Order: sequence, then C-alpha cells, then structure tokens
Amino acid sequence: MQPFDRPDLLLVDITQSFAAAFGLILGGDPAFLSIVGLSLTVTLSAVSVAALIGLPLGALLALARFPGRGAVIVLVNALMGLPPVVAGLLVFLLLSRSGPLGPLGLLFTPTAMVVAQALLVLPIVIAITRQLTEDLHAEYREHLASIGLTGFRAIPTLLWDGRFALATAILAGFGRASAEVGAVLIVGGNIAGYTRTMTTAIALETSKGDLPLALGLGIVLILLTLAINAVTYGASRVGARFAG
Repeated sequence: MQPFDRPDLLLVDITQSFAAAFGLILGGDPAFLSIVGLSLTVTLSAVSVAALIGLPLGALLALARFPGRGAVIVLVNALMGLPPVVAGLLVFLLLSRSGPLGPLGLLFTPTAMVVAQALLVLPIVIAITRQLTEDLHAEYREHLASIGLTGFRAIPTLLWDGRFALATAILAGFGRASAEVGAVLIVGGNIAGYTRTMTTAIALETSKGDLPLALGLGIVLILLTLAINAVTYGASRVGARFAG
C-alpha cells in the first residue's frame, strides 16, 4: 500500500515533517545554518555589487543624450526579465576553463554565484534608477541649474533625493536574487558545505525525500521574503512622508 492510499498516514507524515523542520530552525542545526548563512552572504554580496554599478549607470543613462539611447533603455528593461538559467549559462561560459576568465578558477565557487546573481539584479537597479533620476531631473531641473548643478554634476543630489525609492529598487533586486535557483545551480554546482544555497538545497532535498530540511529552508525563505516586503513597504512609506 502506497502512503497516498491512506490520507491519514500522509497527514501524519506531513505533520511530522513540519515538526522536524521547526526543530531544525529552532535547534540551530550547523548544516542548516551553514546553508542559510551562505545564501545570505551570496545574495547580499551580489546586491551590493549590482547597486555599486547600477546606481551610477542608471543615473548616467537618465541624463546622457547619445544616438541609440532609446535602444539601450529598451535593452536594459528587457534584461530585467532575463531567465536565470541564461544568466547562469553566460557566467558559466565566462568562467569555464576555455572561457576568458577560466584561469581564475572561479567556477563552482561562491564568487561565481555572486557574479551570476549580480547579473540578474543589475538590470533592475539600472532601469529603476534611470526612470527615477529622469523624473526627478525633469521636476527639479531649474532649481538644480540655479545652484550650479547642471549635467552630470546633478547626479549625486538626484540620487540622494531619490534614496528611499532607490532602496525599494535594491530590495526588489534582493528578493529576485534570494529566490533564484537556476543560475546558482549552474555556476555553483550545489556542492554540500561550499556552494549549496537555500533554493538549490530545497530542490535537492525534495527530490531525495528529505522533507524536514526542505521545509525548514522553505520556511526561512518565506520569512525572508516577508521581511523584504515589509522593509520595502516601510521604505516607500517613509519616502512618501518625506516627499509630502
């Protein structure tokens, strides 16, 4: 008799799995914490890299005028929906032994995972920064010019004025990176104790039938997503209050 032939047994199994999952979370299992810690480290690093590159690039794209600017904006917006597996493949080709950065030996390391996630987050940061900076510049152009902030010299002021909205963009990028599985699986290899993140571990442990570990990581991931959305909402409310 299969377990799904007895709904009562299936319910007991699921209940026990949830109980074991909460036990892993509350018990501070070292392997469990290692996976969560690596996931947060990789994601935070990737978002930081994307923000450092994307904020100035987005602002420059907002104020610059050059032939083909419209095509660049369309391309950046399109890359916001870049499939993770495609990003992973591109980074894999870049870091593989025959690739241009192959000699660095970064493939199947946390660094490769940071690069892949940063590639996914970067278009989001650039696109939102570009739109926000463009709107702010259109609104305050005359005021900025009156105090001598014309052209690219206005970028620091515009970024500061839009900091709350930009924080929301960065948090959105964090949400995309933290829930990503395809790219990090391709470039990280899902190596236990080294490159195994929450999303890749959930996929693996579910296929192996280790529901407690998969559920425990899933619960942490859901709580993390809720926390990100709460902070995003709070940042938007604070920004609206300051703007008002």
